[in-house]
Amino acid sequence: MVTSNFAPISLAELNAKAEMLTRLDNKYIVSQSTLAKIAPNLAEHFDVLEIDGKREFGYQTCYFDSPTMCSFRHHVQGRRRRSKVRTRHYLDAGLCFVEVKLKTIRKVTVKKRLFHDAQFLDQLTSPAMQFVEDCHTGQYERPSLAPYAPVMNMRYQRITLVAHDGAERLTIDHDLRFWNGDKETATAPDMFVIETKSGFGRGVGDRILRRNGYHPTGSCSKYCIGLAALEIVPRFNKFLPAFKRLLPHLAIDQTPLTNEIVFASSA
Repeated sequence: MVTSNFAPISLAELNAKAEMLTRLDNKYIVSQSTLAKIAPNLAEHFDVLEIDGKREFGYQTCYFDSPTMCSFRHHVQGRRRRSKVRTRHYLDAGLCFVEVKLKTIRKVTVKKRLFHDAQFLDQLTSPAMQFVEDCHTGQYERPSLAPYAPVMNMRYQRITLVAHDGAERLTIDHDLRFWNGDKETATAPDMFVIETKSGFGRGVGDRILRRNGYHPTGSCSKYCIGLAALEIVPRFNKFLPAFKRLLPHLAIDQTPLTNEIVFASSA
């Protein structure tokens, strides 16, 4: 087990040390063998979240977007100010939130969340929608991209690490499954997405990965890759390196790639 050498940390301790709702993120795609190789180095600096003896937890997410897929389109265009709206059910903890992720012009991620009823995972209730609006006006002084509709569901397993000094978190995701209606696909079982979350984007996790020859994977949004995997949007060239590594069984298909934005230009 990849986390066997890590000391445990409780959820309360983790949140007290490093909730990291405002942070700079880097994402790395690594194989299972690579993760096993670097795990001892990570264990020297990180503890692992443990709840009731479990160290790996299930997450289920529903993503929302506008009729012209503005949230996705802004990501493809590389806009510095962009947002993402989702509901997320922390399956093992029994918690559910509506979450709004907002990017600043300095590429800092600000995540805000509100408790949400899990039975409405694919809906934005009136309180949730008001929260989304408040987040946008508070951060950007403009309305959200409403109206929103659910566009994709995702489920995966996550391991969460927190640095001993509390200034950094690191998540390890695998077994990603995407679906919309009757269409469904999943990532390769031996591939993992590591995301480092730190105040300056160059924490100890980044140093360990770089020292072992691994560098951040650009354009590795699980939302965008999932949409492309389900053929809800075209497979944009900027996502192709991450797409090929996570979904090699789909990357060999002859689905046309594009660099063009095919949605309406108005936001």
